Amino acid sequence: MAAIVHQTDKRSGITYAYESISYWDKEKKQSRAKRTLIGRVDKESGEIVPTDGRGRRKKKKVDTISYSKRSFYGATYLLDKIGEKLGIVNDLKQCYPQHYQQILSIAYYLILESNSPLYRFEKWSMLHRHPFGQNISSQRSSELFAMIDEKSKNSFFSLQAKRREKEEYWAYDTTSISSYSEQLRQVQYGHNKENDPLAQLNLALVFGEKSNLPFYYRKLSGNIPDSKTLNHLLVDLEHLGFNRAKLVMDRGFYSKSNINALYKAHRKFIISTKSSLNFVKRALEPIYDTFRSFESYSEEYELYTHTVQSSWEYEQERPYKGDIIKAKRRIYIHYYYNLDRACEDEKAFDSKLIKLRNELISGERISANENLYNKYFTIKETPKRGIQVQVKEEAVKEAKRYYGFFVLLSNETMDALSVLEIYRNKDVVEKAFGNLKERLSMRRMLVSSEQSLDGKLFVEFIALIYLSHIKKQMQIKGMFKQYTLQGMLDKLDVIECFEESGHKLRIGEILEKQKSIFLDIGVEVPR
Repeated sequence: MAAIVHQTDKRSGITYAYESISYWDKEKKQSRAKRTLIGRVDKESGEIVPTDGRGRRKKKKVDTISYSKRSFYGATYLLDKIGEKLGIVNDLKQCYPQHYQQILSIAYYLILESNSPLYRFEKWSMLHRHPFGQNISSQRSSELFAMIDEKSKNSFFSLQAKRREKEEYWAYDTTSISSYSEQLRQVQYGHNKENDPLAQLNLALVFGEKSNLPFYYRKLSGNIPDSKTLNHLLVDLEHLGFNRAKLVMDRGFYSKSNINALYKAHRKFIISTKSSLNFVKRALEPIYDTFRSFESYSEEYELYTHTVQSSWEYEQERPYKGDIIKAKRRIYIHYYYNLDRACEDEKAFDSKLIKLRNELISGERISANENLYNKYFTIKETPKRGIQVQVKEEAVKEAKRYYGFFVLLSNETMDALSVLEIYRNKDVVEKAFGNLKERLSMRRMLVSSEQSLDGKLFVEFIALIYLSHIKKQMQIKGMFKQYTLQGMLDKLDVIECFEESGHKLRIGEILEKQKSIFLDIGVEVPR
């Protein structure tokens, strides 16, 4: 059995390629391998250059093939350098040694040709220099998607996550993706976040809160609510070797069972929850009257804040013993009060009460509002005076008592503002969902097989890493004042390169504005 093996000489730094042929040694009764030097591996192209057997290039007697090519290179060069910086190229090469260049080329195409279908890849390929360097037909891309297996994908997640900041929180959220396909098992009708009439599947994403980079995703059936997905995430993180990962989530993931699961897995967490929960209201009562004190006001956030240490009533079922472990766990309740929001909520509530009262007086009651009528009004009807409606002041006062408040829970010692800052950075996930759906053509999934779906999602995920890094750098440098993301990429895309047999790659003219873009993104200007 023959295979190509690469080995780097530590002294010279040259990588050589060998043909390794396995055979059975009858005398030693074991498998052996014979290696034959083929050539050295070109650092830029990755191609194997034949040698004379002693590490030197073979002298070509006749240059039988000559070529000359002009291509667009500025934007793909930018992606090349980002891929090297983030380790995407090395990690993909390790997980998909035979196909990583094709994966990268399709990812480049999805980034640079926003919303363009894959069948137009051939035209783009002819005009651009890219990692694979050849056309990838629709059939070939489908075959590529089908060979992206779960084991290699998880290996990539692990390699990328090790490059992330170790102490950052990881933001977790889900989104829905509509599909026309009736062949995909996980495409189901469920709670669609965009009110789309189509069936859907859900996509869960995990992002670094500081790095703003994704490292994990998982597809889910379209009818699974957010709160039911956390246990699977915790198991996946454990299998990937991330036992110390800290999670930040919105209140769609709050449930008693989920908090218990986070404590059981020894995970640090920040999660939003409703201010109307009984244990949240109980902990607020002792500080309610003094909440809006001068010392608790944050001018930066325009909020009043307080943190209360409390106890969580932890429960863990043990089916194998048929019992339940009960214990107390430390939890921090972070309260935030927004005066403007409280006024807006109160005005909206009063308008709602006026509408409900008018419905009662006119006799045009709406069945869906019956509970609200009984909760907030005393209703009397007599033959002479007709319908008499009186507001229940205590019920209204109780409803307004918690307007303007929102609450975050955590199990790590931090002040309220630090927790709030981490939580607000969670919106990187929502922005990423926007990138996936708008720029990467995922608003409507047109694939018809499970294999194609899994593979396309993975390549889209690779593209998302590049986009997330670029957007973060643009925000840091204030580049959005001058460019949109697409405008910036288009500005670089016109830079040409020239390839000619027997000569090194040459770069075309680069304007000062283009040089500035490269430097702002953190990439060396091409020479």
